[in-house]
Amino acid sequence: MHLLVTGCSSGIGLAICQHLLEQGHEITGLSRRPAPIESERFHWVSADLGALSSTMLKLDSSSFDGFVHAAGIMHTGDIQAYEHELAQQMWRLHVDAPALLVQKLLAEQAPLTRIVLIGSRTQQGALGKSAYAASKAAQQGLIRSWAMELVGKQVTVNLVAPGATRTPMLEDPNRAGVAPKLPPMGRFIEPDEIAASVSFLLSDSARSITGQTLTVCAGASL
Repeated sequence: MHLLVTGCSSGIGLAICQHLLEQGHEITGLSRRPAPIESERFHWVSADLGALSSTMLKLDSSSFDGFVHAAGIMHTGDIQAYEHELAQQMWRLHVDAPALLVQKLLAEQAPLTRIVLIGSRTQQGALGKSAYAASKAAQQGLIRSWAMELVGKQVTVNLVAPGATRTPMLEDPNRAGVAPKLPPMGRFIEPDEIAASVSFLLSDSARSITGQTLTVCAGASL
């Protein structure tokens, strides 16, 4: 498969790319910073995913079999600390970017069979993360709606919702006021675990799974 993966330069997105390359797939990665990947089957495209509406993104969209949106950002704070621009930044990256990319791929007749978005367990609501949680909750609306629209074409659309995962975002200064909680299993989730979940949803074994959310949280949602 030839897969388009966003957020490929670090964290979960990087782990997904590395895992899929090991599986023999071809990857085109989108991010602002180059990805630390050396492979003949990996192609990096510079893109500001938070400003796609004003950016001409050139892709060979006719060649992609699947799309994975792993790019993300977190700004925390209670309702008194709500900042419109920061909230809009998260919305543009978590909602507008995947919507515009899927629109582009479908309009240019990409042979898509799989769409996977990386959401968050906090989509159900989280203390001090209302704007972030709202943008992630919107992704569930996207995947359910797209699954309904595309089911007749045998395109699956799913969401992977991780709990606290050991990535650079875990130590991001922007979330200093809301420290990550250790899941009940006593460890943070590893990016490789999320990558393996994505790989499964892209596979033929998951061809009958669509419109669903797979929560990977080490017990945090119990």
